[in-house]
Formats: sequence, C-alpha cells, structure tokens
Amino acid sequence: MMTVLQAVGVLPFLLLAALVAGLALAPAMSAYHSMQGFMACWPTGWHYAGTGIAMALSYMVYGFSLILIAPLFNLLLGGRLVPWRGKQISPGALRWYVHATMTLLPRLSFLDFISATPYINLYYRLMGMKIGHNVTINTTAIADPSLIELGDKVTLGGSCSLLAHYAQGGYLVIAPVKIGAGATIGLRAIVMGGVTIGEKAKILAGSFVLPKTEIPAGETWGGIPATKVELH
Repeated sequence: MMTVLQAVGVLPFLLLAALVAGLALAPAMSAYHSMQGFMACWPTGWHYAGTGIAMALSYMVYGFSLILIAPLFNLLLGGRLVPWRGKQISPGALRWYVHATMTLLPRLSFLDFISATPYINLYYRLMGMKIGHNVTINTTAIADPSLIELGDKVTLGGSCSLLAHYAQGGYLVIAPVKIGAGATIGLRAIVMGGVTIGEKAKILAGSFVLPKTEIPAGETWGGIPATKVELH
C-alpha cells in the first residue's frame, strides 16, 4: 500500500519538474531557431558545425534559465524550508518535496557545468541558502539549501555533500546546517542535518559528520563517523 501511495504521490512533483524544465527550454529553443535561421545559407559542412555550436549554446541558455526559474517556483510554491520532524509521506512534508524537486532538477541537468563559479553561488542564494563573502562551492551534492548557512571564506571541496535532513525512528527530520567563517569541508565529506561547524574548522576528505554534531572552532575532524583529530 505504501509503495502505491509513494508511486502516485511522486507524480505531481515529476510534473512540476517537467513544467519548470519546459519553461527553461523555451528561451533555449528560441535561441536555437534564431541561430538556425542565421545559418540557413551556409555550406553543408559549415552548417553542421554551426548546428552543433548552436545546440551547445542553446543548452547553456537552458541551464542559465533553469537556475533562475527553479528558485522562482520554489518561492512561489512555498518551498523555503523550516525545521520540521514528521512522517515522510504526510502533508507536512510537501514543502520539502517542492524544495527537493527544485534542487534536484538543476543539479542533475546543469549545475556541474557551473560548479566553483559565482553562478552556482547565485543559484543557491536564490534557493534561500545564506552564503557569506568569498565562498567556494565546488560541489553540487547539496540538499535543502534553504536551511544551510555558510560563513565568509568557507570552502566546500569537490563532491562533498551537505544535507539538512536525516531519517530518525521512521521520521524525516529537517534541521539546519551552519558552517562558520573560514571552515573547510574536504573532498567527498558528508555533513548531515543539525550539524554546526565552527569558524576555521576542517572536515577531512571522505569523512562522515553525524546529525546534530557540534564541531568547535578551529578543530580538525575526520573519519566515519567523524571525530576530533589531534594534530602533532
């Protein structure tokens, strides 16, 4: 019974993803047709090369449109998260599903191309993430951005994961993640919901920070689960 409910319940969010992707594709299609018209009289060889370039540029138009349209729908549909605990299949979880849809769609179709650039910071800011100055985001594995706060000069290493949620006792728990100024999250490290990381702290590559962990300023943590590492 639960499987049927899950299968039916996910359909509105798949349709929402299709709607947002379609709206982002509209300017991309317009750009492609304009470039095709410009190349109509080109010789065959040049026309093929031009068509390939036009398709690639149109994809970029789609991507940049998407990182503006998805946050807009997230805002209009009430997708900004608040701390919450409840059953994953319940009306109270709808806000989380909207937010997850508007996060996953750009992540799976475009964000890798703008990782570690100011454009990915712009997208996450529009999704509600609090981001300080000179922050480097070299990852797209971020869930629940509207409950994540990054202080000034934070560095998120390649493919690290930030998730402001976790499962506990059969319930979904949505809890903020706060990373203090100057902190570094290493390559492929995982930080779960409810975690607070102090200023200039370091999480070593490949580490797993359990939910509700509090890491004091200046400390280095590593391992699975992550614990304090004594430096000599």
